[in-house]
Amino acid sequence: MLVRAGLPGLRRLWGRGEGRRAGSGAGAAAAAAWCFPAGRALLSVRGAEAAIFLQGLLTNDVTRLAGAGPGEGAAAPHPRALYAHALNVQGRCLYDLILYRLHESPEEEPHILLECDSSVLDAIQKHLKLYKIRRRVNIVPCLDLSLWAVIPGEQAGDTAGSLAQCADQALVLTPDPRTEVMGWRLVTKKGANLTEVIPGSRIGSIQDYHRHRYKQGIPEGVKDLPPGVALPLESNLAFMNGVSFTKGCYVGQELTARTHHMGVIRKRLVPVQFSVPLPQESIPEGAEILTESGKSAGKFRAGGDELGIALLRLANINEPLCLKVAGDKVKLTASIPEWWPKTASK
Repeated sequence: MLVRAGLPGLRRLWGRGEGRRAGSGAGAAAAAAWCFPAGRALLSVRGAEAAIFLQGLLTNDVTRLAGAGPGEGAAAPHPRALYAHALNVQGRCLYDLILYRLHESPEEEPHILLECDSSVLDAIQKHLKLYKIRRRVNIVPCLDLSLWAVIPGEQAGDTAGSLAQCADQALVLTPDPRTEVMGWRLVTKKGANLTEVIPGSRIGSIQDYHRHRYKQGIPEGVKDLPPGVALPLESNLAFMNGVSFTKGCYVGQELTARTHHMGVIRKRLVPVQFSVPLPQESIPEGAEILTESGKSAGKFRAGGDELGIALLRLANINEPLCLKVAGDKVKLTASIPEWWPKTASK
């Protein structure tokens, strides 16, 4: 279940200095890859009806994970991973998930791992069991596994090939299904030696992982995507390959499909950079971002130091903006990520 991925665009981006905070000097530049703890939890969904069960609850086409090997034609392989959201009945985000296929062939019992925000692991289990009814599915947290984000270094080599030599420690290595700039996702047994799994790799911090996410405008977890508040298409779900508009019904589908077919999305989550580092834990959730004239441009979601992510009106993205912090106005600039479709901001 090891998947090779070519990521020349990510290597160019990382080579321009996106990863410099994770290390310094010649040793950092020569690292084959940086491995960051993602701080996320894993949940096993296994059973004959696992894919069908998840299909009715998530935004993406989970049946694509039910097969294995080549799909219809060599150019359409079944994916190892999918990104998706679970929505409430009003069509707002509850949980952002990455799904990993563990079974190797359609004849095997379907076995899917769900990656989720660790702070809502219990809530997701309750949500799934609410809809399980009599489905032949087992839902169990995977407390013996660890999840890593793997960002290739300038000297990145055959990462998947090196993992093949340590199959007893590496359960999954697959390109991040959201976007190329997020590298790979790696699932290992807890306590595995990553320098053995990926020779030449370095271990970074979870803070550096979040810096990379925020710099690229990638939302993740309940702080970036407040449950019952965030809307999937404003949260760039379609840009991150997280929704199917042809799969049929699922919980919360109606508003998402209507918004997509209307083709009008006036606000989106975008990366923002502040003129000074932000004080820790001093910004209230949903703090308002203002234009120079005092007009509301959107809301701040989350961040750290001078980087963050905010829900902004696309019409205001190129304007001077500010956020009120402890009575003072802190200037910020917003940007359109390079990985977005070229017509996204129009």
